[in-house]
Amino acid sequence: MKGYAMLKIGESGWIEKETPKCGPLDAICKPLAVAICTSDIHTLWEGAIGERHNMILGHECSAEVVEVGECVKDFKPGDRVLVPAITPDWNSLEAQAGYSMHSGGMLAGWKFSNFKDGVFSEYFHVNDADGNLAHMPEGMDPADACILSDMVPTGFHAVELAGVEFGDTVLVIGIGPVGLMSVAGAALHGASRIIAVGTRPVCVEAAKGYGATDFISYKDGPIWEQVMELTGGKALTASASTAAAARPSRTLSRHSSLAERLVTSTTSVPATTSTFLASSGALVWATRTSVAASCLAAVCAWRSSPAWSLLAVWTFTQRLLTSITAGITSRRLSSPCVISHPTSSSQLLLSTR
Repeated sequence: MKGYAMLKIGESGWIEKETPKCGPLDAICKPLAVAICTSDIHTLWEGAIGERHNMILGHECSAEVVEVGECVKDFKPGDRVLVPAITPDWNSLEAQAGYSMHSGGMLAGWKFSNFKDGVFSEYFHVNDADGNLAHMPEGMDPADACILSDMVPTGFHAVELAGVEFGDTVLVIGIGPVGLMSVAGAALHGASRIIAVGTRPVCVEAAKGYGATDFISYKDGPIWEQVMELTGGKALTASASTAAAARPSRTLSRHSSLAERLVTSTTSVPATTSTFLASSGALVWATRTSVAASCLAAVCAWRSSPAWSLLAVWTFTQRLLTSITAGITSRRLSSPCVISHPTSSSQLLLSTR
């Protein structure tokens, strides 16, 4: 089969590969519509996840089922399906403990175009088909379904994790596709004021349509100063940053500073370690489970602005203890005998459209 692949960092092209084999719980699909994610760009041109050779790219698509394994119950050849960007192994110890994003290893729930061939090919493999596929409603445009694989749930889940409630004031940093979905999600959750950071006219107009009430530009000075001026010095209720941070984490952090709740809109990780990441001129307050990310926090914060470095170091110290405690607790409470296997998280996403 043909596939569009990362040949090495900075080089891509069409290659020939063996058609993937179907396991008893799995499915083989062919894409109906695909989309390029910024993560593909970072992976290919910046080496964001390290060197990869002849790895087929892509993790956003809708598809048609070609073959299913003997144990698959909910899908059959010919079904039109949504394929989520994240496809955990639902019977893994990590998924049973509630950390499906890390099933099989750190961030290993993200398989496509990470360490497994992606969807930019004639055929691709989906593990745990019953848990990782969702039926497309009759008459739905495959391109619309494709948008639901990553962009919509990423923005929406950030809002969920930020705990946005009726009457909240929310800051969304960056209004590309994911940021726009954060604006839409915040409006659906009842935010009374949504401040968006962005200047591209087409994005500003789209953000207005989704519910943004105010706009600021990082070109006009520090974001926090502009926000404080707009709010009369009051702290934000929540903030979602969609700047180009590392992809795999959608997480929550609660503090009594400018942003009481600040989240990154990228994929699902337990909120145990807070970090600062400076990217594209915007400051992203993310959470990670690794202590290494917290060490990076202080460095990034210092390079971005010395004023933030003290808070980053304080955050690292505080969250290091929290991370250790959470790790001990999760190991004590997790049980390999309990399997958390939803019918399909993607079906829930489709129902919100």
